[in-house]
Amino acid sequence: MNMPGATQPRRFCRSGPLHGRILVPGDKSISHRAIMLASLAVGTSTITGLLESADVTATAAAMRATGASIEQVKPGVWRIDGVGVGSLLQPAAALDMGNSGTSTRLLMGLFASHGIQTVFTGDASLSRRPMGRVIQPLALMGAQFTVNADDTLPLTMRGADPAVPIHYRLQVASAQVKSAILLAALNTAGSTIVVEPTPTRDHTERMLRGFGANLSIDIGDDGARIITMQGPQDLHPCDIEVPGDPSSAAFFVVAALLVPGSDLTIANVGMNPTRAALLDVLRAMGGSIEEEDHRVIGGEPVADLRVRHSELKGIEIDPASTAAMIDEFPILFVAAALASGRTVTQGLEELRVKESDRLAVMSAALTFAGASVEEHADGLTIEGTGGAMLRGTLPGQSIATMLDHRIAMSMAIAGLVSEAGVTVDDMRPVATSFPQFERLLGDVQCR
Repeated sequence: MNMPGATQPRRFCRSGPLHGRILVPGDKSISHRAIMLASLAVGTSTITGLLESADVTATAAAMRATGASIEQVKPGVWRIDGVGVGSLLQPAAALDMGNSGTSTRLLMGLFASHGIQTVFTGDASLSRRPMGRVIQPLALMGAQFTVNADDTLPLTMRGADPAVPIHYRLQVASAQVKSAILLAALNTAGSTIVVEPTPTRDHTERMLRGFGANLSIDIGDDGARIITMQGPQDLHPCDIEVPGDPSSAAFFVVAALLVPGSDLTIANVGMNPTRAALLDVLRAMGGSIEEEDHRVIGGEPVADLRVRHSELKGIEIDPASTAAMIDEFPILFVAAALASGRTVTQGLEELRVKESDRLAVMSAALTFAGASVEEHADGLTIEGTGGAMLRGTLPGQSIATMLDHRIAMSMAIAGLVSEAGVTVDDMRPVATSFPQFERLLGDVQCR
């Protein structure tokens, strides 16, 4: 990742109890999709609670470049005047996606059925991440690609005009691949079918219906989800309220579980069942996590989470839960490092092609901070301390996060439960997903 400005090392020290009530920023996955679909609706949509991070603003910039009018009314509130399905304009220049893999893969799908040519670029980190899994189905629909030999950015895509509907069975559990196909299907005549053997986050399906798209979801004989869209579709504008991001809430959930004496409420957290596996795992480890005031916001289930310090125990985590908590494994590894006994994870090959190789980087980071970690090809085995503090890092030493925002925040939380504290080498990447992280952490420590 190419980050502007000087590095921003931070030291996170052993903490007293965490108390209070906080709001985490809007869900990143939902924010991306809300901007895209509002940009395709004919009329004005208003989005409140939008995550204003570098990744989401990259999506907004791309939709502006293809014709949508996008305006920030006030912090967290955005107004979008869409151009209509099939009416996207040719961007005048390459689209810089920064570090956002979600922006890139979903926009590839959105543009694949429009007859425009688009060049996607990104920072050094994004340019190492594989795009072949999205290119394959979109090419079957008729999109044409000029790309590096290893299917990485920069790439040039010429959208199909007209696109061809496909029947596609996902090769890997990926909400981004599924979503890319469904977004391409919006401007494709005929029935496009996506078969999903392992359920992944369903924000795209929920939001498509909210904007008026007609799609059906059935369960096959083998238990796979079969998603069918009959295109082309017209979208109508609507107002969206974005719930709090469960992936962002996860850092504070684990912090409150680990820091003795903590009693913390995290309000307005999205509780979509395709995203809630981390809470189930932490409860299985003995965590006290209560869900209060269940409600529905923008078609998404939401609740307040009350989290209290708990004595955690190590468990063997079912690989079937991986897709529903893929982004939360770095902070789960921190929880495992303080648990009693052994935590075993497997089936996590996907973590090796995220913003960093999250298995290797978290293994090295936790080991450096004093945890007992064994790395495998597809997961980590962690022998917990039984609640005893980690050693931490000595003055002058820092954790190498490889400019990965989730590694940086996870190791910041590890610093709260370490004897010497933990120095994170650079907190700048946190701006891609959770710009308020350090401020909120200070708020709950000072109450």
